[in-house]
Amino acid sequence: MARLLMSALALLALCSTVAAQETQTCGAPISNGDGWTIDRPESVGLDTGQLCTLDKFIGQWKEANIHAVVVARAGKLVMERYYSGPDERWGTPIGTIAYKPDVKHDLRSVSKSVTSLLVGIALRRGKFPDLDTSVIDQFPEYASLRNADNERITFRHLLTMSSGLKWDESIPYSNPANSERQMIAAADPIRYVLEQPVIAPPGSVYNYNGGNTTLLAAVLTKATGRRLDDYAKENLFGPLGITDFEWVSLPSTGQPAAASGLRLRPRDSAKLGQLMVADGVWTDTQILPRGWTGSSMKPRINGEGLYYYGYQWWLGRTMRNDQSVHWAAGVGYGGQRLYVVPDLDLVVMINAGHYGGPLQATIPFGIFTRVVLPAVKE
Repeated sequence: MARLLMSALALLALCSTVAAQETQTCGAPISNGDGWTIDRPESVGLDTGQLCTLDKFIGQWKEANIHAVVVARAGKLVMERYYSGPDERWGTPIGTIAYKPDVKHDLRSVSKSVTSLLVGIALRRGKFPDLDTSVIDQFPEYASLRNADNERITFRHLLTMSSGLKWDESIPYSNPANSERQMIAAADPIRYVLEQPVIAPPGSVYNYNGGNTTLLAAVLTKATGRRLDDYAKENLFGPLGITDFEWVSLPSTGQPAAASGLRLRPRDSAKLGQLMVADGVWTDTQILPRGWTGSSMKPRINGEGLYYYGYQWWLGRTMRNDQSVHWAAGVGYGGQRLYVVPDLDLVVMINAGHYGGPLQATIPFGIFTRVVLPAVKE
């Protein structure tokens, strides 16, 4: 009997050791020479056991369709977890994809946040107009569209989604009446945006508008003489060590779809978040102008619901340990979320395939607030 008891205790100890090892390694990132420093969550003040509740949390939903979760803190990549699920490439179904570190994913409207970063780079280098100058001035080829209302729209209004242009992206993107759908289908997308009537004083009302981002990209292309994707490769992606990316083009012009077309590997997307928490620095290199990330994450206007809006970044807050935690996010259709928390030096990148589904907001936000934030110990 004693021998059986000892054997049982030994087996239990072995199982506990294996379980502990599995807990310690769940979602452990790999080192692939892409510039990330790899470390354990505990080394940066994150509770590994709490992070390992991710699968259980996602499992609450039968159709979760989460594709990737990447976590970085203090400049170190400490967790990456990938899943399989049905996905799309810019609205076209591509079947079930087994995601892993070297597979790109749509960012959809997180592309807007990236376009804003490129504007910041060009602005500091004198390759973009002053933010408080008139947008229509940069489009002399559309002089016939100029009027007393739209000449008041500035680049700051475009960055803050407050141009005042008539625009409706509140209806599903599957509906041809959606304004972005109409812009994409237009023979001349720039003309389509500039033709829209001004229905609110510029700067007074937030209204989500992919046309604003399209105008920002068009002027950046004019001012730099470079396509948006080429400028990004040379001045943002290249310095970050991002070598594998795609920026889907508008069908009518062949120019990158600035508002929604970027595709990156999830751990490369997290590098953009790292720039946001480190004032534009990546591995001791200043890539974004000093102060631009702070300006981008400063509340500029009341956004949707309880959110504020900065320079193409959503701004919110949530509670942690009875204290308010402020965060910024790049938000993309289908559940693409790049959360950055400067005060905690924390970056969370989530990719999903909930295009048009109600869970595209619920599950990613829950992963951020109920799995990752509670893991922060210090």
